[in-house]
Amino acid sequence: MSLCLVYVLAGFVGRSGWKFADMGALGYMAELAWGQADWWHPTLAGIPSEQGALLPYWLGAWMLQAGGSGLEAQWLARVPFILALVAAMAAHWYGTYYLARSPRAQPVAFAFGGEARTTDYARSIADGGLLAFIACLGLAPTAHETSPELVQLAFVALFLSGVSALPWRPQRACIALAISLVGLSISGAPTLAVIFGLGALAFELYQLFFATDHAPSLYRGKAGMLVLLLSALASAGIASALDLWRWKLDSPWHMASPWQGYSELLLWFTWPAWPLALWTLWVWRRQLWSIHTSRHLALPLLVLIAVLIATWMMHSSEHTLLLALPAISSLAAFALPTLKRQVASLIDWFTLLFFTGWGLVLWVHFIAMFTGIPPNPAINIARLAPGFEAQFSWLALWVACISTVAWGMVVYWRVGRHRRELWRSLVLPAGGIAWCWTLMMSMGISLFDYTQSYDRWAALVAQQIKGPACVRSEQLNIGEIAALRWIGNLPISAPTLSNDCPWLLIPPGPNRSLPAQIDTELWAAKALVMHPSDSSIGVWVLQRR
Repeated sequence: MSLCLVYVLAGFVGRSGWKFADMGALGYMAELAWGQADWWHPTLAGIPSEQGALLPYWLGAWMLQAGGSGLEAQWLARVPFILALVAAMAAHWYGTYYLARSPRAQPVAFAFGGEARTTDYARSIADGGLLAFIACLGLAPTAHETSPELVQLAFVALFLSGVSALPWRPQRACIALAISLVGLSISGAPTLAVIFGLGALAFELYQLFFATDHAPSLYRGKAGMLVLLLSALASAGIASALDLWRWKLDSPWHMASPWQGYSELLLWFTWPAWPLALWTLWVWRRQLWSIHTSRHLALPLLVLIAVLIATWMMHSSEHTLLLALPAISSLAAFALPTLKRQVASLIDWFTLLFFTGWGLVLWVHFIAMFTGIPPNPAINIARLAPGFEAQFSWLALWVACISTVAWGMVVYWRVGRHRRELWRSLVLPAGGIAWCWTLMMSMGISLFDYTQSYDRWAALVAQQIKGPACVRSEQLNIGEIAALRWIGNLPISAPTLSNDCPWLLIPPGPNRSLPAQIDTELWAAKALVMHPSDSSIGVWVLQRR
């Protein structure tokens, strides 16, 4: 519980809005909260959202309305997303728990008894699944953004929990399924909602009519299948009525070209869950031939395959792959009972060396950032973040020290003898990623705000524009526009409606030159404002002559 709480709060509290998705989502929420956009069609400076999401923006906008329009109010907008990550963890635990209670997921019974009880075994598997979920490297950065995908993650975990619990908690499961599929649709993923609903319906129908080796205690009523059908149809209907379909699929002829980038994304984003998930499929391979009776394999695979295909066809988006983590970590949990001692020891030693090494590197750089010693890390920081001045905080130091001591205690517990917990091999991966993430979000928060946020850049742009005049922007991305409106307080208008604006903001051309399409007789270049640490972010400030 403490590990989950620390992991959730680190990265949400005490930082600015980061580029690109984080700041862009805040911009849409602010437009709704300030009454400058239609609640049914969120826009930012007249630009509609590519996500087709409504519910995430509504939640953030309601919190902004409650907290005012000040810059500090953006922290309130993160509250629904903090709760979404908590809900995803809780739903994931229960989903894995009910999967582990499936008859074919149980370990072989001993000849003379003495094996673990079904519920105790399921709890251990669920604990392991949650630890595998937290340990995934890609979860930390993407699940701490105020993006629609985080709300989608909560609904995906809720769907997996609901469909897993149908045999044991049919009424609660039906409610969870209806909420998850409809919520997933109005959160920007109606296609996945329909696929999940119809796929789970096909699985339940097959079990109802053809499976003969199931225990009689399994749920065989028609209520769950009816809910799945109606929820899938409702998701499609709502998406069509509200124009939420957003097709961002690449053509089949170009799907082979980004294969290398896609495979690299899979390797690091889902580490260390994917090797364990593959081991699960290998160990339980005989059940794959009768997967229609193996709920603990079929249901996570349904979610996983659908999300992997969507990720591949949507330009290998990290935010799309985020939705696969509940399924792949559930599969990873079922590898734990079959891991040999040598394999478990290899995982422990690799994790111990990897995260301890990274933690020491972070500490060395943080000390150099504040003291200049050792000189080489200090020089590297100065080169990567020109003009950065470190801001020391005693609170951040205490948090970093406490987290380091906690990591030492986790290591001491794990290397101790007579530790027979089923999930022990995932303690170090989950604890290590939580420790390193907490270090970065405490001692390194000022550096990350400087390099990852638009704050200083937007303030410098605002200084070049005098008065509350109309400002027109061209070719700026959503994050940049949101930062200029939110932080710089610039009244940026939609390009098609602002032809008479006295100010124009446009990214620089090659070698930071003035773009060729600019009429120099009409516009006078006043300043070129570049991001202090990101050379890809910059804007020419032009004034009408």
